[in-house]
Amino acid sequence: MIAAGTRLPSWVNEGFREYQKRLRSPLVLDLVEIPTAKRRAGEEPQRAIAREGESMLAVLGRDDYVVALDVIAKSMTTEEVGSWLVERLRDARPLALLIGGPDGLSDACLTRANQRWSLSPLTLPHGLVRVVLAEQLYRAMSLLAGHPYHRA
Repeated sequence: MIAAGTRLPSWVNEGFREYQKRLRSPLVLDLVEIPTAKRRAGEEPQRAIAREGESMLAVLGRDDYVVALDVIAKSMTTEEVGSWLVERLRDARPLALLIGGPDGLSDACLTRANQRWSLSPLTLPHGLVRVVLAEQLYRAMSLLAGHPYHRA
């Protein structure tokens, strides 16, 4: 997970860490935090977003399968996320999940993405997206393992 924002509320960090530690091989969840780009006086927001995007793209590996979290993209059910994860694991490419800051992801990040995914049509705080994403990955992996955590 590559996410914009470095000073988030403790509940965000605690929630993320809880699901991060629950995830085990074959899916391990790491977090790379990118500082949210500050807007300079008189600067158009897109320039700050572009700088943030450059920082995100610099972290990516050449062979990474990149997923851009995007509110207007297609959403998936938990079962669909499970099937999608099976495909990603079979593909054996590193998976990079991009979460933009308050202004979203840069055009360059969206262009680089192999896929876009919406967790919800709601506008969610970017810190909360980390927790929801980590929880959904955990839930999908639990479903695949036949764990009773998932209730259909």
